[in-house]
Amino acid sequence: MREIRRVEPSSPPLPMRKRVAAYCRVSSGKDAMLNSLSAQVSYYSGYIQKQRGWEYVGVYADEALTGTKEERPAFQRLMNDCRDGKINIVLTKSISRFARNTVTMLEAVRELKSLGVDVWFERENIRSLSGDGELMLTILASFAQEESRSVSENVKWRIRNNYKKGKPHNNFVMGYSLVNGKFIIVPHEAEIIKMIYADFLGGMGILAIIKKLTETGITTKRGGVWKESAIRIILRNEKYMGDMVLQKSFLDDHINKKKRVNKGELPQYYVENNHEPIIDKDTFEKVQAELERRAAFHNPSKSAPETYPFTGKIVCGKCGGNYRRKIGNAGTPYARAVFVCQTFNRLGRSACPSQQIPESILLEIVDVDFIEIRVPESGVIIIVTPDGSEVERHWQHKSRRESWTDEMRKTASNRRMEYLEGVRNDANKKD
Repeated sequence: MREIRRVEPSSPPLPMRKRVAAYCRVSSGKDAMLNSLSAQVSYYSGYIQKQRGWEYVGVYADEALTGTKEERPAFQRLMNDCRDGKINIVLTKSISRFARNTVTMLEAVRELKSLGVDVWFERENIRSLSGDGELMLTILASFAQEESRSVSENVKWRIRNNYKKGKPHNNFVMGYSLVNGKFIIVPHEAEIIKMIYADFLGGMGILAIIKKLTETGITTKRGGVWKESAIRIILRNEKYMGDMVLQKSFLDDHINKKKRVNKGELPQYYVENNHEPIIDKDTFEKVQAELERRAAFHNPSKSAPETYPFTGKIVCGKCGGNYRRKIGNAGTPYARAVFVCQTFNRLGRSACPSQQIPESILLEIVDVDFIEIRVPESGVIIIVTPDGSEVERHWQHKSRRESWTDEMRKTASNRRMEYLEGVRNDANKKD
């Protein structure tokens, strides 16, 4: 008798879908450029999701950042996600949009190639994992970098030539607008400048001026929050007395685009009585003298500031600012070191409702090596270790009785006795 076995048909395994992302960048913050970036994001989102066999990961976009720098947050997130195996293919418009620095571009592409991630350059029709991909990329990226250098040199020449003619380049000055190469006063902004100068000469410190501006709802010209550096620039800016110093700073080169203060490397040009002043020359000179007086009083020596284990390593989870070390109740037996968010310290609780942390508690609960400490909420810190792992610690303020030293108790007792003695003396005088 013949035996017949039934065999179940086996379906072939479905091919794995490619995880695909795109990278976009524009190098100017102007509206036209940002609209272009929005169009690129929309295009790639739709294009990737229409492809069979592709899984849409996302579009990584950097606004108003140069392609010659590595400090592009979206680009760095893209690279980290590729390292984590979340992406198989990266689409980008062109080599110049990916990076204009040949070295940076090749390093990134080679790393992605080692991870098995293919980069597709749409305009040049190049795929990095193809046989001749890297050769073509090297050649074309060199052209892109040379184009960047040529454009940069042309812009530098135009700006420096304008300086020689007494024409300003920076038109973003609080109190003025630049119209046809001439500074024209903006009345409501000019009143803010006058108030800052008057308050400073009236004895207010820079932090006090910032608090006043913040509490009255006055923002910077760009609509941002005030910083100490912004107030100092205003107090030092000769444009407010109608003069101009041109070429105060310059860019190193077209690759790193780092701004440097001009200390004689390039000629400077001083233009007197160029435009209508907001501050008279006498007031301006008095402010300069007061700045120098305060600087000499608060910084008598130029020794390097003392640093501590947590200096510059604690980040506020409320506003993103750094914590700084501060001595609370200075000059009293109750003095103690605390770390406080700089935004809270400068602008108050309305700007950042964070909580200060006693240094003694940090020394007690931070018991592992760390590269950063984040403070997401009151009573909690997140310790980031050198290997990238995170350790959560909880804490609470010690009670006054527990935190007091014998010296503090003795001082408090003496003050209580002095107070009671004073009350008795007053009563005896009345009798």
